Amino acid sequence: MQIVYEESFSKSLLNILAFISKDKKSAAIKFKSNLKEKIELLRVSPFMCEKSKYINNDNYRDLIFKGYTTIYKIEENQIKVLEIFKWEDRPFI
Repeated sequence: MQIVYEESFSKSLLNILAFISKDKKSAAIKFKSNLKEKIELLRVSPFMCEKSKYINNDNYRDLIFKGYTTIYKIEENQIKVLEIFKWEDRPFI
C-alpha cells in the first residue's frame, strides 16, 4: 500500500519538530524517525490502530504516538496521513 502525506500533516509535523528541537535537536530527529517507522507499519496492517475518535467513519484511524494523534484514512490502494496534533488540543466528536 502506498502512503501519502497530506500537506496539513507535513506542516503540523514541522511545527512539532521545531518545538521539540528548541529543547534538544536530537530528540526531534528521533521523534520524526520513530513516528515514520510507526506509519510505515500501516502498509502491512492498515487497520492496526483504533477507529478515529475525531471522525465517525471506519476508514479513519488514530495512530497514537508519544502524546500525539495522527489521523489517517484507509483507501483502496493507499493510506492518506491527514494530520498530527497533541491530543489535548482537539476535542472529540
